[in-house]
Amino acid sequence: MILGRQFADSLSMPVFLVDTEGTLIFYNEPAEAILGLRFGETGSMKVDEWATVFLPTDVEGNPLPPEGLPLVQTLTNRKPAHGSFYIKNLKGEKHFITVTSFPVEGRPDRFLGAMALFWNSNFS
Repeated sequence: MILGRQFADSLSMPVFLVDTEGTLIFYNEPAEAILGLRFGETGSMKVDEWATVFLPTDVEGNPLPPEGLPLVQTLTNRKPAHGSFYIKNLKGEKHFITVTSFPVEGRPDRFLGAMALFWNSNFS
């Protein structure tokens, strides 16, 4: 996971990194712009906190339960997942984001957590 964090920190795309329990262990600087706060200000968060603190909703405005989020699906199934939805960031700004998540595995076949790449899909 140390290498995952270093990799995420070097990317220009927003990245979210969680451990096997779903605890947020890092998000990079590009993610900070969408999420509304620096990682140093939020620190680690349990899955039930980060899956709800950003108020994820579908395109009709219906709240998405944690299991409806790609990253939680990846943690559950250990398979890549993809989806688009709205979040309200920690500054109260609404963003339509697209997320692709995938499991992070060590050798030999040791599940370490998951990583999500996401981007702001607002076109206006």
